Amino acid sequence: MGKSAMDCVTKGNDFIHLCQPDTRKSCGACCGLYNYADSSRETLTAKLRGRTRFFQETVRSPADLMAFSEAVTGREPGARLYEVIYCCEYLGFLDDDERRVGCLLHPLQNGGVDMRDVSFYGLDLCNGHFCPSYHFISREEQQALIRIIDDWYLYGLCITDIDLVKEFFRFVSEGIGETVRPERLTGRLKDIALDFFALKTSWLFRSPDANRFGKYYFDGSQYMISHIDYDALGCDRSRFDRILLSLTSRFETVGKLREAEEIIQDKIDAFNACYTMEVMGT
Repeated sequence: MGKSAMDCVTKGNDFIHLCQPDTRKSCGACCGLYNYADSSRETLTAKLRGRTRFFQETVRSPADLMAFSEAVTGREPGARLYEVIYCCEYLGFLDDDERRVGCLLHPLQNGGVDMRDVSFYGLDLCNGHFCPSYHFISREEQQALIRIIDDWYLYGLCITDIDLVKEFFRFVSEGIGETVRPERLTGRLKDIALDFFALKTSWLFRSPDANRFGKYYFDGSQYMISHIDYDALGCDRSRFDRILLSLTSRFETVGKLREAEEIIQDKIDAFNACYTMEVMGT
């Protein structure tokens, strides 16, 4: 949504603003960023770049917004994964380095003028919505992920995937015998953790279904949760089931499932070995 850290000041000093956590990345998932039929990094980057430049060139006051909206929605491909989820045309880049995505209507982007009332969701919802990750991902997990990922595209995909985040930190915490300390996630340890979360964009066993988004799919009227048919594979439910579903997995054979499990286990083992050596000194 189109929030900033200033919008969240009433939440208290311990509040972590997941939408705009720092100057290195941000998340635009609630604005429909990943809801396009083509949500590749290259396509979304071009889309956001074009909107941002067009906004800067043409919008001088709220009176210019209708023409902006009509022009953007008219020239951009409109195919979405889920038609009932709105893709906001006012989402763009907030900085010249194109590291942060966010609301082009926000007052911090327009000399103090708040123009979010014209958006599909409206000012109140944009200003007050907090996705489930705020509630279900622990503070330590939030801090850790913010330290690990400095890329808007990958960060948005991961911070909104509660199962992927919580399962990774559950497995590594069980392996090292303690909760991962976010301040330790630097250097090689950070790189190893990033290598795991990068599976979100490089997974070899991704389902080709066009309407899959992580573990969810859409049947035309509501979200449904996908399942891996372990009976058909002739095996028990994988210990990594939640991670596999988050990665939009599909397996034709049990051999492919075991190959996928080995990839995940190797990355967890690599993190635990590095953490044990660098942090615990053993």
